[in-house]
Amino acid sequence: MASDSPRGSSNGNGTSEIPEERKPQGDEGRSAFTPPLGVPLPSPPEEEHPTSEFALPEGLRPEAPTEPEGSAFAPPGSTTGQTPFPGFTPPHGIPVLSLTKEAPWQDRMRTMLRMPIHERPVPERAERTEEEDGGPPVPRVLDLTLRIGEILLAGGEGAEDVEAAMFGVAHAYGLERVEPTVTFTLLSISYQPSLVDDPLTASRTVRRRGVDYTRLSAVFRLVDEITSEGLSLEEAYRGLAEIRRNRHPYPSWALTVASGLLSGAASMLVGGGLLVFVAAAIGSMLGDRLAWLASARGLPEFYQFVVAAMPPAGIGLVFALAQSNVQSSAVITGGLFALIPGRALVASVQDGLTGYYITASARLLEVGYLIVGIVVGVLSVLYIGLQLDPGLQRLNPEQALRHYNEPLVQTAASMLLALAFCVLLQQERHTVAFATLNGGVAWVVYGALTATAGFNAVPSTAIAAGLVGLFGQLLSRYRYASALPYVTAAIGPLLPGSATYFGLLNFAQGNLLEGFAALVKAASLALAIAVGVNLGGEVARLFLRAPALAEAGGGRRAAKRTRGF
Repeated sequence: MASDSPRGSSNGNGTSEIPEERKPQGDEGRSAFTPPLGVPLPSPPEEEHPTSEFALPEGLRPEAPTEPEGSAFAPPGSTTGQTPFPGFTPPHGIPVLSLTKEAPWQDRMRTMLRMPIHERPVPERAERTEEEDGGPPVPRVLDLTLRIGEILLAGGEGAEDVEAAMFGVAHAYGLERVEPTVTFTLLSISYQPSLVDDPLTASRTVRRRGVDYTRLSAVFRLVDEITSEGLSLEEAYRGLAEIRRNRHPYPSWALTVASGLLSGAASMLVGGGLLVFVAAAIGSMLGDRLAWLASARGLPEFYQFVVAAMPPAGIGLVFALAQSNVQSSAVITGGLFALIPGRALVASVQDGLTGYYITASARLLEVGYLIVGIVVGVLSVLYIGLQLDPGLQRLNPEQALRHYNEPLVQTAASMLLALAFCVLLQQERHTVAFATLNGGVAWVVYGALTATAGFNAVPSTAIAAGLVGLFGQLLSRYRYASALPYVTAAIGPLLPGSATYFGLLNFAQGNLLEGFAALVKAASLALAIAVGVNLGGEVARLFLRAPALAEAGGGRRAAKRTRGF
């Protein structure tokens, strides 16, 4: 019996076939949630009615989306839509400090040295053949660095410049994580390859000091070639050996003659005539020979200063006892000019102002011992003279030196004094003219301030010494050399010889208060010289172009160090 609505038709084999329109399409035939055929789909709800307890009630605005937290391993500012924070190191790399010869190596290395080791930028070095083989041997680099620092420290260079030279040499040969340390007699340097490796430390003791500014200038040129021109390690060792083999430019007899000329010129600064010039020169040369004899016998430097101060004081005492018209006080004052350790005083104050307090204290102690040696030598002679003639009027401090104001004579004497100082310091011949001229300028400025403007001696000395330091630093930066050859000899005319003599004479006569006041004035003048020279050097750096940080890509800089907080 046929049905009105058959489910399918038979194909003759006893099976029925499903019509095409009733066959399941796609996943609908397999889904349990598909509505049956002919049943319309329900319409979507017009609005939802959430029942969650975390739903936001009506009338309240949703909170602003919080910023995603950054990862500790992702560079700052890398999140999409964030503005890069300019206080962090950029993700493309660390700024590079250009070590080309655009600025003196002292300023380049000082810029690196004054930064903590974890904040120092990577320097840009010249390619070397040793780096292709894995780099030069670390012990040899440390040894070369210490030898260079030893010559600089023994020559009287400041502790900061010695550390800058050591840091530059080590950096130039690939030792980046280095820390040089300089004290008065000890040099050390520590190198750590990485944070997980043990550091390697080497040290060297400076047992002998000698003044030779020719050798000092040669070491400065060697350091400049190493840091700027890519000098190999073997070439650097050969250059250092040549510097050590070089003889002094002036023989010992020339030093003795220069010592006499220095004392004679100093006596003319305080009003001495031709006879006073000759007497002061003879006394100073005798003292120099006695000091050489004491040095050859192995006596300490303290006793060398004692015996060197006695002949000028003795000759001045002889003229005073003879009741001659020669100014005996000018003879003694001229002899003191050749003995006052102005070089060590300037270096000590410079170390103190740059933060090297241990080295500064040791240098000041050395200056104190040398001055005590001068005091012992002069006082022993003056005491003998006062015992022979207690009423010796020519040694009276109030009548010892008259007011003397002869600009032409004093300017010529100051330049002669600076010239003699250049010979004593074993300077290179091409630096002598600049240092001599600088000494003349120092005295002209000092004389104009004291005699014409009526300034006090202490600020006048500081201003004149500041100009000496300014011109000396500019000349040294122009020639990529040390500033000491241009500065030390030029401050010779400013040394407090007269105030020192007055203090010693008052002590010999028993006037302790007057003597102490005169020595305080001498110390004030000496400190004014040292501070003025250092200040002039700092002012000179304001006119120089500072080493730039070459940044790859963006214009962001590394984070600055906190200053006291």
